[in-house]
Amino acid sequence: MKAIYTIPLRRGFSLVELLVVFAIVALLTSMLVPALRRAQSDANTVVCLSNLRQLGNAAELYTAQSQGYFPPAYYNPMTDFWYLKFTRLPNGTRQMAPGILWLGWNRSQLSDLLVMQCPSLIRQFGAQTLFCGYNYNTSYIGHGSLEANPTPAATTALTDPGQCALFGDGGYYGGIDFFMRAPDLLTPLPPNADSVSPTLRAAGTQAFRHHGGTNVVYCDGHAATVTHRYTTTAPYQAFVGAGTGFLSPNNSAYETSP
Repeated sequence: MKAIYTIPLRRGFSLVELLVVFAIVALLTSMLVPALRRAQSDANTVVCLSNLRQLGNAAELYTAQSQGYFPPAYYNPMTDFWYLKFTRLPNGTRQMAPGILWLGWNRSQLSDLLVMQCPSLIRQFGAQTLFCGYNYNTSYIGHGSLEANPTPAATTALTDPGQCALFGDGGYYGGIDFFMRAPDLLTPLPPNADSVSPTLRAAGTQAFRHHGGTNVVYCDGHAATVTHRYTTTAPYQAFVGAGTGFLSPNNSAYETSP
């Protein structure tokens, strides 16, 4: 008699078992994704702080070559800024070049200026991915050609460089800003302050885009994350956008000499 071989039946997963496995995978995913997002956000914060330190280094190099004066925030408010210079070409297109801050650098290499882009802020700028996400203390440091005091501050004017903001995460109710403003219009106006309206002050706030904090580099070169957000302007209150604000309730975080 021939032996009869039988193949044992393999038991598959039941529907209940499959549902349990899917539920466990979904639970693990829900726990892992926020952790990965937090890790990416923390990495962006570190890169942003490094970028700001490099901007501080560029300003230090500029002052060393300019008799101790910081770069102007702008020469022409339409084309020539601390971060970029725009030139209209004959064909109607606009060409970008490194701005006033980059005196002494290879100003033809835009690729080197990705340092001006906060990694938590990615936005297309024409055909370029480069878009400045930082602003510069215009109220007390950079000033500009149309300011009440057009002359930039000198390093000798700083009484406490470690408390005076230089560059930071720029952002206001309308998007990105490049000119950092102090919240209060002082009367009488000190020679080292600006005289812009509360509306323009509210357009020069910081973006608190790093876990509710905003990154700043100070005039002594150190960078830090500031978590206290202030929204008042004086003498009149202006609208301050959600997630944006000032570094201090008064001008103390911006002043060269209190």
